[in-house]
Amino acid sequence: MQSARIAPSAKGTVPFGPYKTWYRVTGDLNSGLPALVVVHGGPGSTHDYLLRLAELSAHGWPVVHYDQLGNGGSTHLPEKGADFWTVDLFLAELKNLVEALGIADNHMVFGQSWGGLLAAKYAAARPAGLKGLIIANSPASYPLWLEEMEVLRAQLPEGVDETLRRHEAAGTTNTDEYHAAALPFYERHVCRLKPWPRDWQATFYELFNDPTVYYAMNGPSEFHVNGTLKDWGVVDCIADIDVPTLVISGRHDEATPRTVQPFQDLIPDVRWEILEESSHVPHLEEPERFDEVMLDYLKRVAAA
Repeated sequence: MQSARIAPSAKGTVPFGPYKTWYRVTGDLNSGLPALVVVHGGPGSTHDYLLRLAELSAHGWPVVHYDQLGNGGSTHLPEKGADFWTVDLFLAELKNLVEALGIADNHMVFGQSWGGLLAAKYAAARPAGLKGLIIANSPASYPLWLEEMEVLRAQLPEGVDETLRRHEAAGTTNTDEYHAAALPFYERHVCRLKPWPRDWQATFYELFNDPTVYYAMNGPSEFHVNGTLKDWGVVDCIADIDVPTLVISGRHDEATPRTVQPFQDLIPDVRWEILEESSHVPHLEEPERFDEVMLDYLKRVAAA
């Protein structure tokens, strides 16, 4: 089944201050089961690459996708500087969306990559209606991430990292040569499928068309984080998470086991699953195993 072809039951925008947040619902928000709110990565990505999660609605779980402010179908603000794009802004947007859709008293959050850190921070505040949390392919901090990027970069084919560092030092990371040199990293640690799936490509196109948020908060690439998030993490608050938590990562993930370990160590009720044939997008790389892990977790939350 092509997830992009699953018809939404509702879609539109909700006001977020003077801006708008685009959303899509698949399934029935009034089913009685907690709605699964899907928080995409980036920052500066879009919901597209996570559309496959809409298939969980076939098992009764309502699924909410949305595009974070500055991206996709939500309000774009290319004129805003780095000081505008903050963690608190995106936490407020998530809370606003949940309340606007009327699911604040019965929801779960699935956060992928950057979205996993955002979801963990959200859960650590203990929202009253939060029933569960899934953290997928996320580091617990960007300093840890950057340390592990050094390890992964050193394993790239000969000459690749040298080319990357030359452009990073010169500030020429928006060149064809830099993008081409980055490809071996992405093929090893971000998405190992060839060709890249349509939904994954759609997100890449969106990010390329407006990289405002990505450049401000992350930087020019997955492995060269020099934006406002470079010193940020959630290690200091995740012990406060009080809902059943599922952590997912891939064996070949850019979010290496060392970057994920604090979630396992500090969250009180946690289960960690590593998908052996995946990198950063196991929902696309190992869909059957991913579904098995997700549905087992969702059923346990519903039975609690």
